[in-house]
Amino acid sequence: MNELRLALTPSGTLYAHAQAVPDGDQAACQTLLSAHRLPLVEDWLAQGTGRATLLAKGLAAGWFQYVSRSLPSPELRLDVFIPHVIVGLSGERKAALASFGGFCVAHCGFSAAEAQRLCVAAADHCAFIARQQRRGGLGISPMVSFHDDPVMLMPRVSFIPFWVGGIDHCLILGGEPLINGPAFVQLVWGLQVSATRFTRVGVSLA
Repeated sequence: MNELRLALTPSGTLYAHAQAVPDGDQAACQTLLSAHRLPLVEDWLAQGTGRATLLAKGLAAGWFQYVSRSLPSPELRLDVFIPHVIVGLSGERKAALASFGGFCVAHCGFSAAEAQRLCVAAADHCAFIARQQRRGGLGISPMVSFHDDPVMLMPRVSFIPFWVGGIDHCLILGGEPLINGPAFVQLVWGLQVSATRFTRVGVSLA
């Protein structure tokens, strides 16, 4: 255990960033993606009260995983990194990332006009989810998929909303969403580290 490090799984990343104002457990989980390297398990446990209980809960829920290597955070510029990572999250290699209430941060596979329309629609969805969370939530996942066929086996497009530093983001993925892998964690880690860096120097991203 002394040399093991703690990382979020894709499920844990979604849980930690599921709302604009995280609760105590979500905020503690977010600290795993706030540094430039994964923390040692013992160091993370020592940084806050109740973390041993959260660790056990998170392992049982599939939010955490142990890692034997000291993995670094993504270090590329966001304008280079984001298009590279989001394209692999779509089965059709069509993806976009919306933020700041509908701004298209990056897109791949979609035309610029289609990406912008989808980003505006994703912002409306994020706003709806945020309103419901303030009212107590719907008790369901904020993720949503849209289908062309009545069988509803394969989505045409999916929205995966998440919040980093209080700022709304929404992944827009064409075809099968492939978020159950390390690329999604890397995306959120890159955004989280960037948000943390700007916050420390007194720059607002809002």
